[in-house]
Amino acid sequence: MDTWQSPERLQTLATIKRTTQWDMLVIGGGITGVGIAREAARQGLSVLLLEQKDIAWGTSSRSSKMVHGGLRYLASGNLKLTSHSVKERERLMDEAPGLVDLMAYSWPHYKGQFPGPKVFSILLALYDRFAGQKYRHFIDKQEALYELPGLSEDGLLGATRFADAVTDDSRLVMRVLNEAHNDGAISLNYCQVDEMQYQNDRVSGVIATDQVTGERYEISANVVVSATGAWADKFRKQLGQEGKIRPLRGSHLMIPAWRLPCAQSITLKHPVDGRSMFIYPWEGLTVIGTTDLDHPEVDSTEPSIQPAEVDYLLKAANHLFPKSNLEKTDIVATFAGVRPIVSGGALNPSSEKRDHSIWDDKGLITVSGGKLTTFRLIALDVLKAASVYFKQLNYKDLGQRIFNDAKASSQQFSLLETQWQRRLLGFYGQQIDDVCECAQEEGWALVPGTMTYWAQVRFAARSEFVVNLDDLLLRRTRIGLCVGEGGRAFEEKIKHICQQELQWDDAQWQQQWQNYLAVWQRYYSLPESA
Repeated sequence: MDTWQSPERLQTLATIKRTTQWDMLVIGGGITGVGIAREAARQGLSVLLLEQKDIAWGTSSRSSKMVHGGLRYLASGNLKLTSHSVKERERLMDEAPGLVDLMAYSWPHYKGQFPGPKVFSILLALYDRFAGQKYRHFIDKQEALYELPGLSEDGLLGATRFADAVTDDSRLVMRVLNEAHNDGAISLNYCQVDEMQYQNDRVSGVIATDQVTGERYEISANVVVSATGAWADKFRKQLGQEGKIRPLRGSHLMIPAWRLPCAQSITLKHPVDGRSMFIYPWEGLTVIGTTDLDHPEVDSTEPSIQPAEVDYLLKAANHLFPKSNLEKTDIVATFAGVRPIVSGGALNPSSEKRDHSIWDDKGLITVSGGKLTTFRLIALDVLKAASVYFKQLNYKDLGQRIFNDAKASSQQFSLLETQWQRRLLGFYGQQIDDVCECAQEEGWALVPGTMTYWAQVRFAARSEFVVNLDDLLLRRTRIGLCVGEGGRAFEEKIKHICQQELQWDDAQWQQQWQNYLAVWQRYYSLPESA
């Protein structure tokens, strides 16, 4: 059975075949890889980005969705990382409202718990100073119970309000990638880099396999950048280097908002080990996360939550909100991601630093570690490392915008309420009119139980490099995370859109649907043994 490929994918493959030399080849379609492609392409370099799975398939669709400065990094004395992160947070909120938005956070204070209100206020004063504005505010016990209904009252002193930002990480990746495309970068998902090629004892390109067709390509580039996150050791070990990455798994639960209502993010300490955690609203549901566990077996399969993690997360939520009585049957979906931490030898995984590191091994530049928030600065550091191979490559921070201004001209856009206009413009930027064109066919009807329009589903299938159904339902949209059983109830509607836009016949649809349900059941649902 032949796999249908979109005209855009066929065009990309044709470009790869006829291009004899690229300036830069980027391996990895997460936020770090697309950020590098965006910064390199804007300087006029010819850039090819290859991703072995789907765009944002790895950590960049499975993070805690927080664009934050990292208070714990401040508490550990890492002022530089915190300062950079807070300033980048402010930049992203300014440039992409609707995609990266301010969210209120509260830290409840209990007798005998560290840090207390005074110490925490000192930390937040510096945090706010980096941001250039004051977000922090202490509220007493009565007001805390009013704002955070159901909060445990035993020993409660009050709470400190502060602020950070929240995003849809996968949509953030797509928006940055689109900006890279606008500057001439080329990308291809489901194309696996197998090995490096060498010339004069230096990396000169790669051998890659198209996972859709099985065809192999020899691709030459002046410099190869590996931005593969938790998989970063793979190619360095091929060059005889020692592994440096300590993969850490962070898992999350998604709960119906009515079971644990919260209008803001709540920071808490786990009652067993004292680790910082969050309970926060996202896409109309409540998320509980995250764990921080070693995940040594990093391969081509997806990470998934383990039964002990389910118990761990529920225990924390029920301890802070004892009247909620959350049970495993309340869980709509789960998701787990693997953080690419550069190992410093800490016994406690949560004590490892989150700074990024860059290595240059005979023309293979590898970057790993770092935070979602600072992807732009990481990209500039990679360009600095690559400047050895390019004359007049500017890696200095000139404060250029990540996202170009976008404006909708479609009449369909004006039919939306202001908050939905803001959200969609943030999600899609200069592609907004193409989304609105899909709304002419679908209307502005939401997928029940989600914050996603059917027009967005159609647009993603039509224009966003969907190869498999899980690309569409778990990353381009979040239907698989927000609706029970992965969206099984909407099979016929999803089938209708996919058969129109992706040209899948009945046999192909059935295969895709069964594969998707298997992926959802194994990696995004409650573990069977739980």
